[in-house]
Amino acid sequence: VYRGSVKDFSGFNASQDADALYNAMKGFGSDKEAILDLITSRSNKQRVEICQAYKSQYGKDLIADLKYELTGKFERLIVSLMRPPAYADAKEIKDAIAGIGTDEKCLIEILASRTNQEIHDLVAAYRDAYERDLEADIVGDTSGHFKKMLVVLLQGAREEDDVVSEDLVEQDAKDLLEAGELKWGTDEAQFIYILGRRSKQHLRMVFDEYLKIAGKPIERSIRAELSGDFEKLMLAVVKCVRSTAEYFAERLYKAMKGLGTRDNTLIRIMVSRSEIDMLDIREVFRTKYDKSLYNMIKEDTSGEYKAALLKLCGGDDDAAGEFFPEAAQVAYRMWELSAVAKVELRGTVQPAGSFNDDGDAQVLRKAMKGLGTDEGAIIEVLTQRSNAQRQQITKAYKAHYGRDLLADLKSELSGSLAKLILGLMLTPAQYDAKQLRKAVEGAGTDESVLIEILATRNNQEIAAINAAYQQAYHKSLEDDLSSDTSGHFKRILVSLALGNRDEGPENLTQAHEDAKKLADVSSNDSSDSLQTRFLSILCTRSYPHLRRVFQDFIKMTNHDVEHAIRKRMSGDVRDAFVAIVRSVKNKPAFFADKLYKSMKGAGTDERTLTRIMISRSEIDLLNIRGEFVDLFDKSLHHMIEKDTSGDYRTALLALCGGDD
Repeated sequence: VYRGSVKDFSGFNASQDADALYNAMKGFGSDKEAILDLITSRSNKQRVEICQAYKSQYGKDLIADLKYELTGKFERLIVSLMRPPAYADAKEIKDAIAGIGTDEKCLIEILASRTNQEIHDLVAAYRDAYERDLEADIVGDTSGHFKKMLVVLLQGAREEDDVVSEDLVEQDAKDLLEAGELKWGTDEAQFIYILGRRSKQHLRMVFDEYLKIAGKPIERSIRAELSGDFEKLMLAVVKCVRSTAEYFAERLYKAMKGLGTRDNTLIRIMVSRSEIDMLDIREVFRTKYDKSLYNMIKEDTSGEYKAALLKLCGGDDDAAGEFFPEAAQVAYRMWELSAVAKVELRGTVQPAGSFNDDGDAQVLRKAMKGLGTDEGAIIEVLTQRSNAQRQQITKAYKAHYGRDLLADLKSELSGSLAKLILGLMLTPAQYDAKQLRKAVEGAGTDESVLIEILATRNNQEIAAINAAYQQAYHKSLEDDLSSDTSGHFKRILVSLALGNRDEGPENLTQAHEDAKKLADVSSNDSSDSLQTRFLSILCTRSYPHLRRVFQDFIKMTNHDVEHAIRKRMSGDVRDAFVAIVRSVKNKPAFFADKLYKSMKGAGTDERTLTRIMISRSEIDLLNIRGEFVDLFDKSLHHMIEKDTSGDYRTALLALCGGDD
């Protein structure tokens, strides 16, 4: 099936088109609209024929005339479209290595994503156009392992068979693990050989196997083991193996997000993929970033340049609001990975080794006695002890001084630091109970806190929260939730607050039935029973079981369940169901996303930042840090450092426990 956005123009006539272009450029000024309409609606093969017709009719070079008539980004885009794909690639690479400095990102993008045939064509085109040897030029311009891997990719010798040997899959996964994580130093040659030579089909299975034996995705190991351009190249190869469309969707998104647009990247990808997989890229883009590629180009560019890019994009996926098979496959793979990953959850705060509760109590007393407070000493002790140890310190403090440690801390500390330190002193259940209480009392309700806590805690945690709530506020959590929320949202919270979720493994027949229930409803029923059915399944089934349900749901509907929820529900009900789905899919990633949102943009949402850092510090903060780097290309440590200040920052970084 052809997945490009630009097709052959039917009724094509090269000499008529050559005339039309000649007339559009004749005289004073040029008719840019006519030029862009004509060129973006012809296929590359047809454009090459137009160039030939133009030369035979006028004795002039069409590309040279276009360069003379047009300017800027629009010129670059139109001229790129006129070159055959291999020559366009050759020109990009020539520009990337010419002059001072090298555009490594361009080399990485082209060499990591092209097929064997495309690489062979590129090498030939480069020799033809510049009378130079591409490999020699790249070797002269790069160094180290980065150079070696580029040379391997330049051979265009990746295996192409789809027949995969199970034994070799296991062997390769083991070799990669032993070359990196299990070795002092890294054996880069193994990474180069396996990632540079094996077929895509084979490597996908190697990556799945790697996740099983290493407990982490191969990308995370590459980030930890390799560095610089070599690391970026290997990550690009892995991404292209997993899904080339997803790789390009991400490159396009990064080229446009934030301030300024990376136009060279945008032009190169829109031109090079327009006759290969633009439809797949659009789909993945829409799934991944909640907006269509078309809309993002529209917001980010202007003039004829914009008009030409939109023609290459070929359509707006927000308009139809529907999805296609490629996006569904990517979503399905996510659930597969979520189901097989045996992830070991690790916090950043461990019990202190040589722990002495009375000694700690004395250090704290000294830090608070007399004039001024030694915040540093308080932070050092309390962030480096487990919660159970902090409870012992509280008891020792009272036994030694007849004083209440919490009350003393409260009177000595202030602001964000006080909230953080006092939060650390409560048991996890007391802390959650307090956050829930704050979310419901007074005017207005903080629904996002209710959702975050109730959707992510397990049965034991929920039971402990209920007990702590009753003890602290002499009311049941359920009563407070009931009197403070309403409708379906209330019913979801009440159900979650029971802590009555199944804990067993998946049941395949039941999962199929459940998925059918969710899928059926999605089509037409009144929204009332729709929400009721989602509630009865999402709030009660075990996590392993729900993973299976959500996989079946994609098979039945071609949509990820999160998409169906966003499309058919709104407000708090939607947010609650989405939080449950994300928590089932990958809980550390759910928290990483919330942490990122609490700090990005202007101002910091310190309440969310404090709450998550405290509540996850002994459970899975290490995993959250890993997901954070994967998702946002920067470390949690770095973001906290940039976004907070003073003692509050010192304490948060101590909990964070390291920079990735």
